[in-house]
Amino acid sequence: MALQRISARNARFQQWQAQLTNRTKRQRAGEFLIQGVRPISQAAERGWPIRTLIFDAGRPLTRWAAALLQEVPAEKVAMAPELLAELGGKDEGVPELVAVAGMPPDDLARIPVGPAFLGVAFDRPTSPGNIGTIVRSADSFGADGLVVTGHAADVYDPKSVRASTGSLFALPVVRAPGHREVETWLARARAAGRPVTVVGTDERGEADIAHFDLTGPVLLAVGNETAGLSAGWRELCDALVRIPMTGTASSLNAANAASIVLYEAARQRAAKTG
Repeated sequence: MALQRISARNARFQQWQAQLTNRTKRQRAGEFLIQGVRPISQAAERGWPIRTLIFDAGRPLTRWAAALLQEVPAEKVAMAPELLAELGGKDEGVPELVAVAGMPPDDLARIPVGPAFLGVAFDRPTSPGNIGTIVRSADSFGADGLVVTGHAADVYDPKSVRASTGSLFALPVVRAPGHREVETWLARARAAGRPVTVVGTDERGEADIAHFDLTGPVLLAVGNETAGLSAGWRELCDALVRIPMTGTASSLNAANAASIVLYEAARQRAAKTG
C-alpha cells in the first residue's frame, strides 16, 4: 500500500478530527483513534484491527514507531506535525504516532463465562474516564470482561481509551442497551450449566463485601455515578453489597468502588486457591 501524505485539512483529516469529539461519527465509521505509546502497542500486540497508522512527517522515527510501521498491516499516513498535534490530544507537543482502529462487535459472547468467571457491568456511566478506569481495574484484577449498559458515555471516547492505559485492548468490553440483554446472556450461561451470581454495589447493601462470598462465578454490577443502579438492575441482582466507610464522605466514586470490590474478589479467590 502506497504511503499517503496529509499536509492540509482535507476531508480525511477532518473525519479523524471529528471522531475525537463526535460519538456518532465514530460509530458511523466503526473506528476510533488511539493515542499514546502503551495503548497503541497493546492494540498492535493484541491483534486489534488497526486500519491506519498516522505518523509525524517532520522528524525521524524512533525504533518503536519504525517497527510498528513495518510490522502492522495498516495504511501508513505521514502527516504535518501541526495537524498531528490536533489528533494527538496533548498540550505538550506533537505525538510521534496516532492509530486508527476498527471497533469490535458489541456481542456479549465475546466475554467468556467459565467456572471462575468474574465480570463487571457498569450501568449508565456518564464519565468516559470512569469507564476507562474500570476497564484498567478489571484487567488488573483478572476479570473476564466489562459490559456497559444503558444510555452511557462512550467506551471509545479518547478519555476512556486513555484512562484504560491499554487495558481496553486486553479485556473484552461490550456495550448493551440495558439489563435485559445481560439477563438473557446470563440465562444462556445458566442453561449451559454455568450459573452466575449478580452482585450489585450499594452504600445501603445488606452485606459487607468482606463477608460476602465472591469466589464463585460473579458479575459485579456498578451503578451510575449519581443515581446508582437502576430499578431493573436492582431486580436482576441476587445480592447488594456495601463497602464499609468511616469518614465523612457520603459515597465513593463509581470507578473507585468497582476497583475495591474487584480487589476483594481477587483477594478471596487467591486465599481460596492458596
